[in-house]
Amino acid sequence: MSSTNTIDAIVVETTINASAERIFAALTDPAQRVKWWGLKGRFETTHMESDLRAGGCWMMSGTGMGGKPFKVQGVYRSIEPPRVLAFTWLPDWDEEATETLVRFDLQERDGVTTVRLTHSGFASEGSRTRHQGWPQILSWLKGYAEG
Repeated sequence: MSSTNTIDAIVVETTINASAERIFAALTDPAQRVKWWGLKGRFETTHMESDLRAGGCWMMSGTGMGGKPFKVQGVYRSIEPPRVLAFTWLPDWDEEATETLVRFDLQERDGVTTVRLTHSGFASEGSRTRHQGWPQILSWLKGYAEG
């Protein structure tokens, strides 16, 4: 897994031994997403709602560190199954947060998919720093998709 950070973006890339279709479904199907997005006792997603269309809204909620509830929500910007998924991101745990953009680019070759995540549009370095969990989230996705 590789990571690159710039002033307003985080870029993380990993390779997953699964089809792009499988990974895209894990990212977009609420029933699948709550199974893998999180780690009990740390950041556990327990609910997701999704209107999977450009302009449609999505929302995830669950329990964060110390048992504190969290919610993150946004709007789908680009959906090109199984290659591209982009949505806005607005978490309730970051008081300084402004709406940012998360984009997943999936490129499959021979049943192996390279997943490139780009989280961009941060208003401050502090906000970007508070979103350094993407490598962990991609490792959860990898474990789920390969399992």
